[in-house]
Amino acid sequence: MTGALAPVKPLTALDRCDRCGAQAYIRATLPVGGELLFCAHHGRQHIAALREKGADILDESARLSETPSNAPNDER
Repeated sequence: MTGALAPVKPLTALDRCDRCGAQAYIRATLPVGGELLFCAHHGRQHIAALREKGADILDESARLSETPSNAPNDER
């Protein structure tokens, strides 16, 4: 056993917020094991406290402001 962590898989549309059920954009992996998933709104509410407790945070909320590659040219 090397002690290396497995790579974190990206969040998908199937991942849901543990608070409200909306699409999750933030994953908090807890130091004691387990993870919590949050939408951007609830993630912003809890991220500081989770970091203080040593959680590893994957924040993909920037995807909310991206323009899809298949959007018409006037929307890019």
